[in-house]
Amino acid sequence: RGENFVTRKITLTLANILAGSKEKLSLGNLNSKRDWGYAKDYVEGMWLVLQQPEPDDFIFSTGQQHSVRDFIREAFGLCGFDLQWRGSGVDEVGFDKNTNRILIEVDPSFFRPTEVDTLVGDSRKAKDILNWHAKTPFKELVHLMVESDLKRNGLDSEKFIKPCKMNS
Repeated sequence: RGENFVTRKITLTLANILAGSKEKLSLGNLNSKRDWGYAKDYVEGMWLVLQQPEPDDFIFSTGQQHSVRDFIREAFGLCGFDLQWRGSGVDEVGFDKNTNRILIEVDPSFFRPTEVDTLVGDSRKAKDILNWHAKTPFKELVHLMVESDLKRNGLDSEKFIKPCKMNS
């Protein structure tokens, strides 16, 4: 994902915070829910479509929703931050419970005028016809993204990412 996508912005800013080049992450709607999946799973689905005798349309999705807040909590939690929230609306902040350091802030300039609050895909047709399903759980996806941006920032992911179970 490009740096303007919210998930990438979260993982890249987290890496920058850990590297000391950024103080905090500024975002818009923390409660927006999306169906985030792993490109590798979707490419497998595309390959399966190409094996079909006739062209057809399919939706590839995880069928699960997670909020921007969920993604933040998971990403920052991987690196040992215990995020807590205080305030509401544009005055809401996320802070590390251990240090009381504010790490997340809401910036109204990031609100989208045509924001869709919730998006989730239905890939039953892909499952029924192609025997396809998303294989990568949400926590593993976040882990892969955090690890990638830490490495891109020259940080040792083993130093910053705490061991965790990625089966949910």
